[in-house]
Amino acid sequence: MSELKHPIREAERYLQNARKILSEKAGKDGNYYRDRKYVRMAGNTAWNGVLIALDSVLNVGKNLKSRQRPDIKDYQEAMAKKDSKMTRPLYEAYQTLHLFLGYDGVTRYKIVHDGMKQAKMMLSWAEKNYSDTANINTK
Repeated sequence: MSELKHPIREAERYLQNARKILSEKAGKDGNYYRDRKYVRMAGNTAWNGVLIALDSVLNVGKNLKSRQRPDIKDYQEAMAKKDSKMTRPLYEAYQTLHLFLGYDGVTRYKIVHDGMKQAKMMLSWAEKNYSDTANINTK
């Protein structure tokens, strides 16, 4: 059985990996990245890091049926209950990281950079709201 890791540190590791993909593989050329494939990979990696952080705070899966996957609406509802001011930043991070980068592979540097800033902001929020004791029995 693998050792349990601190979810916020694990989420930060995902963001570091996304940055590494961008810097080493995507090839920045002026205001754009050259390789859409690696932008997609970095966007999905960063979004997964955000989800790890959010899962440690919001406990989205507790109201889902067995084997049901949470979607963005589940995260938005949980976020609205926890901190309604963060619902818009959550949705913007979802749009930028998951949709624009992860699916569309948008290569414009400013959009990619904004997405990474949004991810960092979501991790900072999660870290402020994380409690080890409240999440011991969640999975």
